[in-house]
Amino acid sequence: MLDHFADALGVRLTPQEAPILAALLDRAGDDRSVVGVAKTFWGTKRPYIGKDAAPICEARTAHLAGNPDYPSGHSAHGEHVAMILAEVAPSRADALYARGRDYAESRWICGSHTVSATEAGLQAGAVIYAAEHRSAAFRFDIDMARAEVAAALAKAGAK
Repeated sequence: MLDHFADALGVRLTPQEAPILAALLDRAGDDRSVVGVAKTFWGTKRPYIGKDAAPICEARTAHLAGNPDYPSGHSAHGEHVAMILAEVAPSRADALYARGRDYAESRWICGSHTVSATEAGLQAGAVIYAAEHRSAAFRFDIDMARAEVAAALAKAGAK
C-alpha cells in the first residue's frame, strides 16, 4: 500500500518507519471486506469474459475470472487509502486524491472492470472512510499517523 502512493505522498515509507500508519492501513483493508460481500451478491462477470479479443492488461486467470466485476475492490482500495493518506498528510492531498483516482480508473482502462464497477468502488471507498470516522479509535490512529508522517516528510525534506 505504501509503495502505490509513495510518489504522491512525497516520501517512500516502510512499515518499520511508519508502524502506526502501516497498522492503520492494514485495519482499513479489513474494513473494505464489505466490497467482497457486494461482489458476491451482484456476481457480475468481468467485461472481458466470453470475449477472447477483448483487451486486458493482466493475466486471464481463473482467480480473476472467479472474482466478480462489481464493485471494483481495487477502486475501493485506491479511494479509501487516498482519503486516509490525505488526512494524515493534508499538504499532499491533491496528489494523493489524484493517485487514488488513477489507481481506480486503471481498472477499467486495463479491461479488468467496467466503468460502473470502478465508480462503485470509488463510492465504496469513500463510504467506508466516512463510516470509520465514527470510531474514536480510528480518529486517534489518524492523529498518531499524522504525526508519524509529518516527521517522515520533514526528515525527507518534502512539503
